[in-house]
Amino acid sequence: MKELLNNFRKQGLLRAGERVGVAVSGGADSIALLRLLLDLREGLGVVLSVVHFNHKLRGKASDKDEAFVTALAEKFGLSLHLGHTDVAKKAKQEKTNLEDAARRSRYAFFNKLTDGGMVDVVATAHTADDQAETVLAHILRGTGLAGLAGIHPVTNDGIIRPLLRVRRSDLRSYLRSKKQPWREDATNRDTSRQRARMRKKLLPLLEKEFNPKAVEHLGMLAQLALEDEAFLATLAREKCAEMATVKDKGRRIECEQLLQQTKGKRSSAEDTESTGGAQQNVRNSKALSARMVRILVGE
Repeated sequence: MKELLNNFRKQGLLRAGERVGVAVSGGADSIALLRLLLDLREGLGVVLSVVHFNHKLRGKASDKDEAFVTALAEKFGLSLHLGHTDVAKKAKQEKTNLEDAARRSRYAFFNKLTDGGMVDVVATAHTADDQAETVLAHILRGTGLAGLAGIHPVTNDGIIRPLLRVRRSDLRSYLRSKKQPWREDATNRDTSRQRARMRKKLLPLLEKEFNPKAVEHLGMLAQLALEDEAFLATLAREKCAEMATVKDKGRRIECEQLLQQTKGKRSSAEDTESTGGAQQNVRNSKALSARMVRILVGE
């Protein structure tokens, strides 16, 4: 417990006096997050409440999840924030898949709570296993540095994920030590879904046949990618501010200037040893220019 408290403090995700809404679905991970924060709240100095979003996807099972979470909030004397959306209907109307519609609906509710001042942050129970699954999913579909960063530990809209370095199995062991029950979502075992196949088949295979620390290493890859992505994004924004001019209520950079960026600067023979260093400069400049274009187009 002391190690976990120190980890929370080191990450700086929770600050004394903050009102923390704990996103609790009823599953093991979110119940463990709630119980951990209850154990740690005195040392952290935070005020807890429970946040539950009912996606209405599993009929009576979804309503039982809500009842379970409601009873848990009452047991520990915590305020409860409830949200509901018929996600299947929403997905059909918007012609999108269920998983995406559910995620957007859930986070819209979280943002409503933070924007409305009901909580300062919402803590979700994403684990090291979730991070590994996300990074692998991004790799398999094709991704760049931003995708390798996986799940961010903190977002600009008040979402924090304090369990990204904690294994799912450790959370279940913790719950058993507390004799704390949880709800099982049968859809998590449906291997027709990519995430479930990764969870049940791919990650266990990687750990057993290739590297027992596969999950840990994928998490470290995400952390390093996040740090590099943040640095490069800042560099590109600074370069845009330096080179761009304001025209017609927007910012522009002349194509000639961007093309000049991609030419790179030839280093001395001592530094480059033939053309290797210069070629690397060109690649670096192209990468920076591409980021600058994305920033300007996105404005």
